[in-house]
Amino acid sequence: MNSLVWAIRRELWENRSIYIGPLAVAGMILVGFAVALAAWPARIEAASALGASELRETVQQPYVVAALMLMIIEILVAIVYSLDALYGERRDRSILFWKSMPVSDLETVLAKASIPILVLPLVTFVVTMGTQVIMLLMGSAALAAKGISVGTLWGQLSLLDLTRINLIHLVTFHGILWAPLYAWLLLVSGWAPRAPFLWAVLPPVAIGIAERIAFNTTRFATLLRDYFLGGSGGEGPPGMTMDMLAPHQLAQFLARPDLWLGLAMTAAMLFGAMKFRRARGAI
Repeated sequence: MNSLVWAIRRELWENRSIYIGPLAVAGMILVGFAVALAAWPARIEAASALGASELRETVQQPYVVAALMLMIIEILVAIVYSLDALYGERRDRSILFWKSMPVSDLETVLAKASIPILVLPLVTFVVTMGTQVIMLLMGSAALAAKGISVGTLWGQLSLLDLTRINLIHLVTFHGILWAPLYAWLLLVSGWAPRAPFLWAVLPPVAIGIAERIAFNTTRFATLLRDYFLGGSGGEGPPGMTMDMLAPHQLAQFLARPDLWLGLAMTAAMLFGAMKFRRARGAI
């Protein structure tokens, strides 16, 4: 267990983009929000006159945009990291050094898999909450300066709800549910002789094209869309509010058969990545 913890810490030391990426985006979000604050109190006053739903959307929209932007950068960092995790150490020949250390291939692969599946969602959650809290303070100051009650803002945004929605959404959706994608990228990263991005993308694209030509259907693409994007059934909540990020009930999430199939595939692909790391040397 200690060697696994140290392997995870090694990944954090060597891959600063894990936290620099979200922090950089958070900084840009705060700068953009500061610029928008000049017109924001007037928008809130206008929305208050239109009704409760319009006020709720106007107040929450910047916070939803901030959360979505940080989630997008989290996905991009996770994909880039996973593609380079095993391939990079073979390319720069550092694998020769790390294989001499008392850390097994299994522990190394698990440590690398934990970054996109668990660590990055948690880092993004912390950065998202910090960003939204600063935005709340900035928004409160802007409203108070215009003589508008800050209760208009805080009445529409609960710190408890923000914490619950952001944490559960990032851990369950971006971490656990997307685990098969990261495991696939790690598998390709451990095997690819070069250009791991192409080897990761070409097989699913080829399957989709072959299905379209042979059967004139798009079931494979639909399957991937429904799994990774949460399906296409039903309409989401109206407007851009935090409700659109609100997670389903935990029991409903755990009852999804495709979740357990995806986790089984994740385990199989991580096992394959471990075997490739053991068998393949430096490029």
